[in-house]
Amino acid sequence: MTALARWCYRHRYVVLALWLALLVTLGAVTAARGTSYSDEFSLPGTESSKALELLEQASPDQAGDTAQIVLHAESGSITDAALEQRAAPMLAEVAQLPHVVSVTGPYDEAGAGQVSQDGTIAFATVQFDGLAADIPVEDIDKVIDTAQAADGDGLQVELGGQAVQSQEIGGVAEIIGVVAAAIILFIAFGSLFASLMPILVALFGVGVGIMAIGQLSFGMSLSQIAPTLAALIGLGVGIDYALFIVTRFRNGLKSGLQPEEATARALNTSGRAVLFAGGTVVIALLGLLVLNVSFLAGMGVGAAITVLATVAAAITLLPAALGFFGMRLLSRRERRQLAENGPSASHAQEGFWGRWAHRIANRKALFGVVATAMIVVLSLPALSVRLGLSDAGNDPETSTTRQAYDLLAEGFGPGSNGPLLLVAELGDDSDAQALTSLATTLQQTPGVAAVTAVPTQPGATIGMIQVIPTSSPQDEKTSELIQRLRDDVIPPAENGTTMQVHVGGATAIFDDFADVLTSKLPLFIGVIIGLGFLLLLLAFRSIVVPLTAAVMNLIAAAASFGVLVAVFQWGWGSELIGAGPGGPVEAFLPVIMLAILFGLSMDYQVFLVSRMHEEWTHTRDNARAVTVGQAETGRVITAAALIMIFVFAAFILEGQRVIAEFGVGLAAAVAIDAFLIRTILVPAVMHSLGNANWWLPGWLDRILPHLSVDPADEPLPEETAGEPPAAELVSR
Repeated sequence: MTALARWCYRHRYVVLALWLALLVTLGAVTAARGTSYSDEFSLPGTESSKALELLEQASPDQAGDTAQIVLHAESGSITDAALEQRAAPMLAEVAQLPHVVSVTGPYDEAGAGQVSQDGTIAFATVQFDGLAADIPVEDIDKVIDTAQAADGDGLQVELGGQAVQSQEIGGVAEIIGVVAAAIILFIAFGSLFASLMPILVALFGVGVGIMAIGQLSFGMSLSQIAPTLAALIGLGVGIDYALFIVTRFRNGLKSGLQPEEATARALNTSGRAVLFAGGTVVIALLGLLVLNVSFLAGMGVGAAITVLATVAAAITLLPAALGFFGMRLLSRRERRQLAENGPSASHAQEGFWGRWAHRIANRKALFGVVATAMIVVLSLPALSVRLGLSDAGNDPETSTTRQAYDLLAEGFGPGSNGPLLLVAELGDDSDAQALTSLATTLQQTPGVAAVTAVPTQPGATIGMIQVIPTSSPQDEKTSELIQRLRDDVIPPAENGTTMQVHVGGATAIFDDFADVLTSKLPLFIGVIIGLGFLLLLLAFRSIVVPLTAAVMNLIAAAASFGVLVAVFQWGWGSELIGAGPGGPVEAFLPVIMLAILFGLSMDYQVFLVSRMHEEWTHTRDNARAVTVGQAETGRVITAAALIMIFVFAAFILEGQRVIAEFGVGLAAAVAIDAFLIRTILVPAVMHSLGNANWWLPGWLDRILPHLSVDPADEPLPEETAGEPPAAELVSR
């Protein structure tokens, strides 16, 4: 690392030019080629996927996604001649748009039932020729714009459905997060250059990473939230990684090192820790591949690429930037003190964090119990977590999808927003009769509001029944209805026939998605915990340190999930942040959150324990090692945590429930990890365990390769040590 630091420092113009060239090249390619993000995912082996496959084989045009154009008469009836003369031509125009197979409206014979009982609300069903993920954004926009052109003068037109969604996720969140980080860094450093340096380096890394995954979207399935998730993670870790190195560089300057030597020392110590910490985040994110779900694998790969880009920027671009600014990364007051008083050692052990570390050492049992109790309280809501998929009822109130959802629920019941589709494999005419009998049975089934059987032609091999639940798509009662149909209602209808009925539709697909992920969660947790244990075992030559880290990571995740459940499932404040009423936690959130939290927790664990391990290696005094390690890393860890909290929390302002869940969950997790676990619980536990923290069987020590994460500072070379001339300091 020293050689890399010196090369980048001495060839700083070359390094900067290479990074700028990379950004410009990727930007030009992205501008010319665009991106190909897609929310498509498959769940092979599930009943809902089988229903979709059958529908695609029998009637490809009908297997595409649908949208609803909801019409609301602000006065009178939607069938009044004046309103019909405006709405009907609009629906006919929509039917002629690209990728639209048909439009069934309330003014057609087939759509006679699509008018509410009071006559004020109606809807038209737009059938697309493919899934929403496969339809160009501009063609969906044409449908939206054409329909809403009829809005006004007593007619309200809104659109809903899977195909109608926000095509752009992103806004001011990234800017707010960056500004908050800059303020925190300026308060911490007192130097404009020192506060801007981590941000600029992180922005370079995130920019390269996001444009790279944009091009990767042509080769693999990457969802539309992948770049936002990558930016969220990349900004957080990128700023933190640069912060750790800049802090070590500043300490080197204060101790009398010349800028080049301080750069080499910072990269050879904190830079190594950044490599290790970044590697653990990447491994955790790539752990999503074991779930074998392309939708999640794409998000993991995209975020991992962005983290790699931020690590690369931290260990190459940052040393070059340090060469440009040198002593100016110290504030004027710090440079003046250095010129007047000469080099000084770190006084971290004498300040607040030194006093706090001694207080933890002296009251380890009390602090350990209090921290544990707080984490348990925060974790309790996680016991009632319900995974699923929130529906349009959680969209921002001003969005057309939310207003369409509310109008449909008002006019036709909440279940109309997520009908179930029963697809039957038919063998002969008797199977068709059995399907008709099933439709009659379904009408008497609790939880079913309406049943519509699609007429079956003689000799048909596929039959369909649409079932509208009495509850909304995200309601737990709808999940119970799906299970009741599969377990209790459909099997008796199939007995004595060759008919096989599969419950499908968007609501059933997402319900199956939650079941698949829940079943694979133990495997995923085992993989990332096992990898983390192995990495820490290699780094710190200890059995207890990795075990402690594994337990702490799990309880941090439990506490953050508890906060998520309280806010988004129980609805404690979800309306205030524009996330709608309480509903299920997104099914894919736990696995992605676990991957991210594991990586971020490992970051803090590495920076905290590496300093403790360094002191233990020198003194063999556990109490001193834990106290010194906490005292000297507490300030930078909490500053880094505050930056991450503000960056993550800023994403709540995106106006997207899924992104808000990530923002709240990750911000809560970092706060719990940094301010409860790393600054209280971990030191308290390590004080209690004593020398056992560093125990490793001799036979295991002999066979394990040696890996140095944060080596001790080397003695200063005579030609680079000492105090720079006062005149030079003042002039810089």
